Amino acid sequence: MSDHLKITLKVWRQDDVGAKGSFETYALDDVSPDSSFLEMLDQLNEQLIHAGKMPVTFEHDCREGICGSCGFMINGQAHGPERGTTVCQLHMRSFKSGETLVLEPWRAKAFPVLRDLLVDRAPFDRIQQAGGYCSTNVRNAPEANSHLMGRDDATEAFHAAACIGCGACVASCKNASASLFTAAKIGHLAYTPQGQPERARRAARMVETMELEGFGACSNTYECEVACPKEISVKFIQQMNREYLRAKLTDEEY
Repeated sequence: MSDHLKITLKVWRQDDVGAKGSFETYALDDVSPDSSFLEMLDQLNEQLIHAGKMPVTFEHDCREGICGSCGFMINGQAHGPERGTTVCQLHMRSFKSGETLVLEPWRAKAFPVLRDLLVDRAPFDRIQQAGGYCSTNVRNAPEANSHLMGRDDATEAFHAAACIGCGACVASCKNASASLFTAAKIGHLAYTPQGQPERARRAARMVETMELEGFGACSNTYECEVACPKEISVKFIQQMNREYLRAKLTDEEY
């Protein structure tokens, strides 16, 4: 008796940002439980191509949970049912034979659907460009021990830097807030010695760019932390709010 799975997929299909989308249903009868979720979609696309139909468009790159490219809703959950896991790290053994899986893109005004499961996450890039860097040219990387940094600060900076910018926090928030993403990018540099000179301006510029991009306000339901594949804490949002308020009160530019 085969241990392969029979899966029914209801996939959101949409030609472009201005087109009207709808769900289409597909059946896969021979899915290995050891295959990743994206490999299962590759299998579906091979089936569609052989039938002379358009394959399902989805974004991916490293397929190792590092790049943040992949990401869509699976049965209403960002990245699917597994905690701390991206879609590309999700395996089909997490599902049962005969299940119906509903796949749809991130739903947010700031993330328009380009095609099918692929959305435009360029607003994240613009938030990062607003201040998520050190503008001073330091030439070659300095010796690691030349900048003293406490263990606690290094740990917090590392936790914030784990953000891969996938957008799950936005998709899972009822206000489509990008607060967790922005807070992680601000928090990362706020703990490092190199990030101190531009600390206030960075927070103000990134928060204001986030708002201009059309993201909503933080809903304070903590769903973003649950959906985040890197399990970044909402405490960074609290820190971001303090950083922003401090910038508005103390930085002459504001």
